[in-house]
Amino acid sequence: MNSWIDLTNFGIAVAGLMVALLGLLMSIFSHYQEKWNRRFFVILFSLLIAYVSFALLDQITLLLLGPPAAPLSKIAVFGESFFSSLLMPMLTVYLLRCTGENRRRNTLVTIVGVLWLLYFALLTVTQFTTVFYTVTPDNVYRRGPWYPALLIPPVLLMLLNLLALWRRRTKLTRRQILAFALYLLIPMGCMLMQMLSYGLLMIVIGSCVAAFCMFFFNLRDQQDRYTAQQREIANQRASILVLQMRPHFIYNTLMSIYGLCNLDPRKARQVTMDFTDYLRRNFTAVASADPIPFTSELEHTRAYLAVEQAQYEDSLFVEYDTPHTTFRVPPLTLQPIVENAVKHGRDPYAGAFHISVRTRKTDAGSEIVVEDDGRGFDPADNSEGHLALNNIRQRLEIMCGGTLSIEPRDGGGTVVTVFVPLPKKA
Repeated sequence: MNSWIDLTNFGIAVAGLMVALLGLLMSIFSHYQEKWNRRFFVILFSLLIAYVSFALLDQITLLLLGPPAAPLSKIAVFGESFFSSLLMPMLTVYLLRCTGENRRRNTLVTIVGVLWLLYFALLTVTQFTTVFYTVTPDNVYRRGPWYPALLIPPVLLMLLNLLALWRRRTKLTRRQILAFALYLLIPMGCMLMQMLSYGLLMIVIGSCVAAFCMFFFNLRDQQDRYTAQQREIANQRASILVLQMRPHFIYNTLMSIYGLCNLDPRKARQVTMDFTDYLRRNFTAVASADPIPFTSELEHTRAYLAVEQAQYEDSLFVEYDTPHTTFRVPPLTLQPIVENAVKHGRDPYAGAFHISVRTRKTDAGSEIVVEDDGRGFDPADNSEGHLALNNIRQRLEIMCGGTLSIEPRDGGGTVVTVFVPLPKKA
């Protein structure tokens, strides 16, 4: 053996071990992975670590121990071949998992199992013959005349998985297809290179890189799914928030309109129009899954406060200072904040209640400030109002990367600040 080949293989084995260890640590501590996926990748990278460790052991015996370590080298070659053979069946299991197929009664699993058992049988036979490969007493690995036959089962496993991936491509995301394809094609390319360049352990580093690529792309895919799920949860919560409109608010509004019909028919008609506008915008917000113009949310809020002012007459005062309106917010952002202030901040025994709604443009985005002089609001409270603001905070973060903060107002009351960052450039 040329010493430069041994040193190169040693470096390849060390690099492969580092990649496999990194993949194992990321699999263990990944927060977005489903339980089954995490367990799968922990097992996969553990097999890779065992595979590369035997390859590294083989190189250590060549570089440091020499001819006396020939029996140890033979064990290392066997362990290297055994653990590497498990990587293709692992791919089959994961592919069927991603496509939702039953693995227990599956023809693909049966064929893969038979091919792997055939390879294991041939690998076992290699320990008692020299026709496939041998480790000489001088601790030199040599291929036998039947060595290509030993490669037939793993090559067939790769081709079978490649065919299975092609047939099931419509059941997978684009990122999953890329992940599985890399897992298959990188080792196949490295195997071809290793056959042509005798002595270099290209498939060792290739297998580790392929597994890490599959893990990375599937992790990204799961992160996207997690984000989509959180967005859907936020939208569902928004829908529930709309559907759980306070019955007493509707009842009181209708009773106010009823009382105004004789006393002030003109005002009764105006309140009816405001209430109708409020209801229409509230239900329209349910159908919107994307941020809407702030002007629409502001009109919704105005309609709501107009109804409330009709009920409380001279005890509710609203001030608007909104010169900046050219930005977008998640639906049901401003109106529930104002409603929360009226519901939880207004003290019926403390006289007039004032609310101000202000907007301003900053270098980083847009800011909405809702301020009241009511009873105040404890951010640590777990009441309905606190849950409603948490719902808004979550939707802001998911839909536009925004934030919501709650602070006490000097002199009493509450200040709620919403920040919406500038949209990212495509």
